[in-house]
Amino acid sequence: MVNVKPSEDFEKILSKLDKSVRIKINKLIDRIILNPKIGKHMMYDRKGTMEVYAKPFRLSYSYDKNADTLYLLDLYHKKKQ
Repeated sequence: MVNVKPSEDFEKILSKLDKSVRIKINKLIDRIILNPKIGKHMMYDRKGTMEVYAKPFRLSYSYDKNADTLYLLDLYHKKKQ
């Protein structure tokens, strides 16, 4: 079973969102848990992280295969990219 560890920033941002958006994000997290490699791999200073798009947000995460842990790093609006 995959352990999910959200960052404090991620939890703070998620708590401020509308309920319908939170449901959408939680469904996306469930998909990531089933297949952690679905995200787009990032480069340069964000190497080692992946990102998935949930209109209009991007969810940034990292997966540690050895510890079987999913780290939810950030959730931000696409315009702030």
